[in-house]
Amino acid sequence: VQLVESGGGLVQAGDSLRLSCAASGSTFSIVAMGWYRQVPGKEREFVAFITPEAGSTDYADFVKGRFTISTDNAKNTMYLQMNILKPEDTAVYHCYAEMYYSGTYYKSWGQGTQVTVSS
Repeated sequence: VQLVESGGGLVQAGDSLRLSCAASGSTFSIVAMGWYRQVPGKEREFVAFITPEAGSTDYADFVKGRFTISTDNAKNTMYLQMNILKPEDTAVYHCYAEMYYSGTYYKSWGQGTQVTVSS
């Protein structure tokens, strides 16, 4: 599975952005998708998770109530709607997909999209 993110950019505190993650390839094997973010010099941190078929979601505490993860299964695309952005949300956002095929789990990552929030 190949993943391509888009939608990042430079915004002001309080603004909104919507990130997209388009999947291609063996998308039938995807069982979960999600987002992590990373700031230079820091470890990658979990942001949100969704199971496309059941629609189950989970969020990091620091984005609950502000970010919403969703999928459009017909388009093989995942979204992250980010509202009330804060300067501390500045990071490179990476999407991932977890696949299950022939008894084994695999993980694929996108290249990342930069989100910069100015104060």
